[in-house]
Amino acid sequence: MAAAASAAPAAKAQDAAVPVDRAEIQLWFAPVAKRAAPAVVNIYARRMAPRCASPFQGDPFFERFFQGLMSRGRSAQNSLGSGVVLSADGVVVSNHHVVGGAEEIRVVLADRREFAADVLLSDAESDLAVLRLQGATDLPHLELRGSAGLEVGDLVLAIGNPFGVGQTVTSGIVSALARSRAGPGGGAGYFIQTDAAINPGNSGGALVDLQGRLIGVNTAILTRSGGSNGIGFAVPADLVAQLVAQAEAGRSTLARPWAGIAGQPIDSALAEAIGLERSIGLVIAETHPASPFVAAGMRRGDVLLRLGGEPVTAAAELEFRLAAMGIGAAADVDYLRDGAALSATVQMIAPPEDPPRDTRALGPDTPFPGMRIANLNPALADELGAPLSASGVAVVDPGLASRVGFRRGDVLPSLNGDAAPNARAFEALAEARPRAVAVEILRDGRRGALRFRL
Repeated sequence: MAAAASAAPAAKAQDAAVPVDRAEIQLWFAPVAKRAAPAVVNIYARRMAPRCASPFQGDPFFERFFQGLMSRGRSAQNSLGSGVVLSADGVVVSNHHVVGGAEEIRVVLADRREFAADVLLSDAESDLAVLRLQGATDLPHLELRGSAGLEVGDLVLAIGNPFGVGQTVTSGIVSALARSRAGPGGGAGYFIQTDAAINPGNSGGALVDLQGRLIGVNTAILTRSGGSNGIGFAVPADLVAQLVAQAEAGRSTLARPWAGIAGQPIDSALAEAIGLERSIGLVIAETHPASPFVAAGMRRGDVLLRLGGEPVTAAAELEFRLAAMGIGAAADVDYLRDGAALSATVQMIAPPEDPPRDTRALGPDTPFPGMRIANLNPALADELGAPLSASGVAVVDPGLASRVGFRRGDVLPSLNGDAAPNARAFEALAEARPRAVAVEILRDGRRGALRFRL
């Protein structure tokens, strides 16, 4: 028993050892590449997009001479990317920007087998998508490794199909963790940063550790030239696992837990103001009464330190931690209040649909023909990106009212000075058909008004 006990730590130390010369690096990387590369695939996606309208469209003179070039319709667009096989029966993860909206997807394995694929779930915010290969069995696949224990400086390999030249393996290290930046979909992202070369075509490929486990899906680079500058980003495998679980459960969109709080990162000035020795955590600046964090006992001014044992230092990091846990889970939270360390358990819940949306389409005789409005609740506010404190009526679709400046997501507290607490009240005010219209608008956290005459 003593021998067995001593062998286990020795084996663990050997697994964590770092190669010290070129010969050891070659011995380490070749087996890892041989193990992981067969599970990384090439993805060819085809989608139909509207043709760009000609500036001379509708001009009879130019249409007469360029009628063949000005025909309307759609044109085919092809995209190339990579993917990672996660199960023997053909579950593949890739990027949303590779397969999103595709009408035809072909997946080619490293051994040159080809499969048609269907999209099970695609999420633009995380830039991830889950595919199922048709008729696939007994495929090579990778094991997922979460971010726990991952450290800056760990050696990693990036595997993909850059520039369409064929499968390529590049090496590097983990350059940073918990990196937040603008994601490809325009939303906030949360990434592992690496200096392993990632180029166009690598999107959706694998970032693996030296045991051949998937630690992230390559998704974006920072570049001015279009090529790799040594700053690449991968979506952590923690979120990939949650995405695959929801896809296999039959969901077509990713359901994220709702925090019901808004936080502010702590810089040195704020840390000094609230009595912290260093800049750690996320101070809670705003709460919703239905927030699960409020239900757990937290309040405005508390400093959130850790969720589920992992640090939280930015809003994007909190969103990532919640999404990776999934609705229905529970997590311990550590926080500070007036310098005292406290802890609680938070339940992961979906954003509440209270009050009911009561979506209404305004008629053609109102000042807002075709506009669709709804009662603003936490679920709709989450979809529209409205502030936690916003309430009342929200624009779901501006319809023809977009011509006078209305946008999806506008919150409309009043019409012509009369309060509109819900969709029914706003509809009644609009059906009075006023000739002069003044609508109060809350947009992007700022208050304003739109005025026009009929």
